[in-house]
Amino acid sequence: MATILVVEDEVDICNLIRRHLEAEGHQVQQAFDGLSALAAVARQAPHLVILDWMLPGMDGLAVCRRIREEHLMPIIMLTARGEEIDRVLGLEVGADDYVVKPFSVRELMARVRAILRRVALDSRTAPPHSDQEPEQSEAAAGSALPPAPAALVCGALRVDPATHTASLDGVDLELTPKEFDLMLLLVSNPGRAFSRDFLLDRLWGADYAGFDRVVDTHVARLRKKLGPVGECITSVRGVGYRLAI
Repeated sequence: MATILVVEDEVDICNLIRRHLEAEGHQVQQAFDGLSALAAVARQAPHLVILDWMLPGMDGLAVCRRIREEHLMPIIMLTARGEEIDRVLGLEVGADDYVVKPFSVRELMARVRAILRRVALDSRTAPPHSDQEPEQSEAAAGSALPPAPAALVCGALRVDPATHTASLDGVDLELTPKEFDLMLLLVSNPGRAFSRDFLLDRLWGADYAGFDRVVDTHVARLRKKLGPVGECITSVRGVGYRLAI
């Protein structure tokens, strides 16, 4: 099962969530403030973070933003702030779901299961990793090759990871490899905000020594090629970019 980090300064609530998660077979880590949460993620990245908004010291929004700069694991935010603007703000800094206090533990567990199912499905579409040479891998796999990842559809946009092609209203798009990789990452994670540093490291590598506006340049080119759909790639102030759909 999954490793889940619960970040909640109210000890009774934190323990209640932990008990229910453990009852479903998950391994649970706990943190009671923002800095402890970041330290826990740095030690061992969990599969999922359940994060309270109102934390002592560093609040949940700041913690969410910091986690999202380096990690892709889903984040569920817990908060007593139920206004629409608060929900939007939480989602814009990188949260995947939002549960308002007081909440039903049954509902929270259902949301956890739904997100973990989605993460498991996404992982099945990742290319297989092997230390063998290509010829050895193909020979060993034989007819047992994994199924090709399914194409992703976002309105008029269709992205096919298997063939490394994309089309808009049925017309093939001429994208550079980096533009395709950027678009695939955004389409695979709709609504999730990515920092420029994360995109630079993920798509160009930690050793990239080019100019520091390369991410903005590629986003601008991709927006232009996508036409009206490109408007869905929005800037997140102080963070980076997200696909808003």
